[in-house]
Amino acid sequence: MRVRFWGVRGSLPVPGQKTERYGGNTSCVEVRSAAGTRVVVDAGTGIRKLGKELGTDGDAGRTDVHLLISHTHWDHIQGLPYFSPLYQRGNKLSVYARKRDDLHLHAVFASQTDDPYFPVPFAEAQAEIAFRELTDSAKFEIADVKVACARLNHPYIATAYRLTVDGASVVYVSDTAPFTDILFEDEFVEHPPSPGAELPARDRQKLAHMRDGVVRLCAGADLVIYDTMFTSEDYQRIPHYGHSRPSDAVDICREADARRLVLFHHAPERTDTEIDGILAETKTLAARDGGALEVMAAYEGLDVELGRG
Repeated sequence: MRVRFWGVRGSLPVPGQKTERYGGNTSCVEVRSAAGTRVVVDAGTGIRKLGKELGTDGDAGRTDVHLLISHTHWDHIQGLPYFSPLYQRGNKLSVYARKRDDLHLHAVFASQTDDPYFPVPFAEAQAEIAFRELTDSAKFEIADVKVACARLNHPYIATAYRLTVDGASVVYVSDTAPFTDILFEDEFVEHPPSPGAELPARDRQKLAHMRDGVVRLCAGADLVIYDTMFTSEDYQRIPHYGHSRPSDAVDICREADARRLVLFHHAPERTDTEIDGILAETKTLAARDGGALEVMAAYEGLDVELGRG
């Protein structure tokens, strides 16, 4: 399989000189099997450029894309209205995301193009679009690709995905807070606890179960893409925003015996030089005590080949 990164930022796109090496587009990762099955994880602004490439690679009018959505926060879906295969008759788009109790997935995506926010209604898309709502622990197949899910600790809940094909596995873990200081559910946390504060036993048990699920999802993975938006200083200042630190990702990957970690969902204010520093620090952390975990930082255009080609 090939894993290609089209958008690596969190929160909002940040083009400019200080972000040109790692890129400024929001979350979008493409996984393509040797047989040609194309699975895209998240539809941040990075998906726009992917769509343009799909229109010129000889498959125009016959593009079949499977889109896994980690959650429907704006930075993970804001590129979909600009995904050009959506407007080409004959194309197919299958959208997968966690089931909500209040809205069907179609309504969630259609609402972002309602007047007066966007000039083209979602109903005018020419592609054939299908929606599949998932449970937290769903397992299913997309052609030759096996997909497994796990719940993440994020406001209004997000989903992690493991994709296995061609003798290799990649895991996408974005967005999530650590599984220690706060439990996020389907409602707004009006008074979040401070880091290190004692949590109710029920919350601790739920967080431990959630963390175990993520470790199992990452077990033996060839590549783990993990939300590392926060530094330690960021987390002390705003621990209730639902994001992790590189040390959290290293701990999960070590416990899961994963081979390689990709730092992902870079903070919008983080410059290329600052990401360089975070990467260097994380490599040092991962190598302590003889650790074999490889670490890299996601950048737009990063292309990784795994398993059988």
